[in-house]
Amino acid sequence: MTTILRKESSPRMSQTVAVNNFVFLSGQVADNLQGDIRQQTTEVLAKIERLLSVSLSDKSRLISVNIWLSDMSHFDEMNEVYEAWLDNSHQPTRACVQSALADPGYLIEAQAVALATPQA
Repeated sequence: MTTILRKESSPRMSQTVAVNNFVFLSGQVADNLQGDIRQQTTEVLAKIERLLSVSLSDKSRLISVNIWLSDMSHFDEMNEVYEAWLDNSHQPTRACVQSALADPGYLIEAQAVALATPQA
């Protein structure tokens, strides 16, 4: 029987779901909507890193990242922050598209899938 482990759940969703050594993260957005794209990207990536940690994974085990930007004019600045955060030897697959986000203050939303760290 496959075990599904949900963490930081609400009536609407779980922030992480782990199944079969995979960790699925829900979309993450910034809490500080006054920040520019660099600040919001930094905050979103920190949230992803924290959620990976509580799910026994880390950014070196990322498989896929999906990014939604409210405006593609933010693409280059977002990429500068993203590339500085990501280990150059562990690049996941990635998609990035422009989309209307749930709040006009959101400039970025990102969702990730990773492998859990093998347990001894």
